[in-house]
Amino acid sequence: MSKAKSKVSYICQNCGYVTASWLGKCPECGSWNSLTEQLEVQNKDQGFLGLDESAKPRTISSLAAKPVRRLETGINEFDRVLGGGIVPGSIVLLSGDPGIGKSTILLDAAMRFSQKQVKVLYVSGEESEEQTAMRAGRLGKCTDRLLVMTASEISNILLQAEKEKPEILVIDSIQTMYTKDIETASGSVGQVRECTARLLKYSKISGTAVLLIGHMTKDGNIAGPRLLEHMVDVVLRFEGDRSYSFRVLRALKNRFGSTEECGIFSMEQGGLTEVANPSGLFLENRENEVSGAVVGGCMEGNRPIMVEFQALAARTPYGMPRRTAVGFDYNRVNMLIAVLERRLGLDFGTYDAYVNVVGGIRVSEPAADLPVLTALYSSYRNLPVPADILIFGEIGLTGEIRRVAAMERRILDAEKLGFRRFIVPAAKFRLPENFRGEIIPVKTVEEAVNALFE
Repeated sequence: MSKAKSKVSYICQNCGYVTASWLGKCPECGSWNSLTEQLEVQNKDQGFLGLDESAKPRTISSLAAKPVRRLETGINEFDRVLGGGIVPGSIVLLSGDPGIGKSTILLDAAMRFSQKQVKVLYVSGEESEEQTAMRAGRLGKCTDRLLVMTASEISNILLQAEKEKPEILVIDSIQTMYTKDIETASGSVGQVRECTARLLKYSKISGTAVLLIGHMTKDGNIAGPRLLEHMVDVVLRFEGDRSYSFRVLRALKNRFGSTEECGIFSMEQGGLTEVANPSGLFLENRENEVSGAVVGGCMEGNRPIMVEFQALAARTPYGMPRRTAVGFDYNRVNMLIAVLERRLGLDFGTYDAYVNVVGGIRVSEPAADLPVLTALYSSYRNLPVPADILIFGEIGLTGEIRRVAAMERRILDAEKLGFRRFIVPAAKFRLPENFRGEIIPVKTVEEAVNALFE
């Protein structure tokens, strides 16, 4: 068997691009001076005698006889996104912007696990043990089943994990971890990849669930190599505007559940709290019958949410009118304005147009087209929209209104909040017999505007 052969390569610290020679500019991401030297060791041409024979194949039927019991955190919104709880032996990556609440929600989950007599090891590379305990005291009570540790060297962390044998291992954060085997700074592509690989091997062998916290770059991507997202089992993203209290937890990847679910949280003085009725959160300060304000039925994952869309059309003092969108796609606003001008005869050439989604939430689904268009029309004509009307539907360039998914669920959830009239795409609905609302099906934007303001 041949000996190990060393090889020198250069790897980009931003995107993970690998090249055999140093370059001033990365050809993959375009960043300057981001390539650093890395020593790789390769085992060339291993024969059959060098293979590991400890792993043997097993049948699916023999494994299915032993059902896996998920570990429920007790945070219903968190468990919903995970698919019912954390799978033992899995590795979960939670990412988000700084200050969004990543450490808070995982520490809260660790404290809830300790109350259920589940042993948890919380390792922080950013805070001291006293600071972690101070933050835990603000969140609530915990038991001695929760162990905290301040460390960054991955070998030492795995050594302590072997001794303590926790059921849950929390790493805060993966970018602060390093191994002495690689001569680069912590947070580099090589360090993140190697530390994650060791944690992955440990979780699969020991059956311990590993929860990782990952930082975000200024471009909105997870810091480190793209390989990191492929190595883990679950990728979660914590989103939200720090100017507002609400947070949205989404699953970008989930090998053990659906990626359509989402969790809604609110950042309060005592930490993150679950929002059982997010529609009420976004509509709590809504005024009655104001021009330019329309409530639309949207979907956050598989959950219907009623969101207020506000629009303002004002004469521009400049030669070129402004178009501004907050929480909604800017290009989509321009398209809807073009539909208004072409199909309804409005002249936005001398008007500034502003669109805002109340509450700081960002809406990207096509069902928000009709609420935004009617809000722009309402502000342009200065006609108030009745408070008991819910609107949703996708709009095409020819002015037709297309149906969207889960229309019955949107209507039934809105009825519980007091809405009685629904301007929706024309389709067949399967509603219960005790439904008391009025369905107004429309096929074009002309029909929608006439039904709303006549």
